[in-house]
Amino acid sequence: MSFAPSTLATGTLDAAATAQRLPWSALADEIAELLHDSTVSVPPRSVLPLAQGGSLFLMPATDRSVAMTKLITFTPANAGTGRPSIQGDVVVFDIATGARQLVLDGPTVTARRTAAVSLLAARHLAPAPQGPLLIVGAGVQGLAHAEAFVLGLGVKEVWITSRSAASAETLATQVRALGAQVRVVADADAALAHCPLVAACTTASNLVLHATPRPDAFITAVGAFTPTMAELAPALCLHVAQHGSIVVDTADASHEAGDLLQAGLDVAALPVLRDVVCGPWAPRTPAGPVLFKSCGWAGWDLAAARLALRQGAAQRPAT
Repeated sequence: MSFAPSTLATGTLDAAATAQRLPWSALADEIAELLHDSTVSVPPRSVLPLAQGGSLFLMPATDRSVAMTKLITFTPANAGTGRPSIQGDVVVFDIATGARQLVLDGPTVTARRTAAVSLLAARHLAPAPQGPLLIVGAGVQGLAHAEAFVLGLGVKEVWITSRSAASAETLATQVRALGAQVRVVADADAALAHCPLVAACTTASNLVLHATPRPDAFITAVGAFTPTMAELAPALCLHVAQHGSIVVDTADASHEAGDLLQAGLDVAALPVLRDVVCGPWAPRTPAGPVLFKSCGWAGWDLAAARLALRQGAAQRPAT
């Protein structure tokens, strides 16, 4: 995929403008296309610990024509303060000229590409994609996953649970505005019996799901991305490994997927999303619950950058 410099929409986009460039279904499609692209190169991300428990992330990636890097901070202590936990930018360059072509809002890219990866995985792996959908965690990722599954998968009913009742009600109002029916519940484990779609979207400071999921469950867990973080109880992970299938987003999960590592699973032996999208892997038969563990990867940000460039070019008035 190449972009002539003269056709690119340049500039710095705020959160709203970044989101407008990244519609859900198109972003999931772009991620799938990226997984088929042999020119994509993604080195390991660099993570620098910061004082007060924060981290600085540097995440570069390239294909044949686009180079980008995401530079963001992750500050867990900001949860509940009104300040975002993730802050920063995605800077996009044209390889042919070296020119900076676009600056995207980093938190918006992170939220939307993470939920779009979950959407892509659900398209391929969810035994009951009609839902209802259970959202665990009412923050930025909770809203992103609700939007992705309602607008991208056609889910009509969403259940929400959060440690903050006020946050759950705020998210409920936002999801109702999407046209979905919403139920706020107090017990995430009890809700597992009713919801075949589950998105765990917390800060992964505490285990939030312990119960046995339905045989037709699809669970996407996005909150934990270090060995010490986890949202899912080890027993839940082991149950899915024994009775269903576990898929991780990339091979980097072998040293990042705290939920699975703390359960003692051999993460390096698990299939990755590329195996699912590009083949030949398929869920076991008869199928059981599916757990998709997502830790994040700069390739997903590159997919967002590629789509944002193309969307910008399409929006330019004819001359």
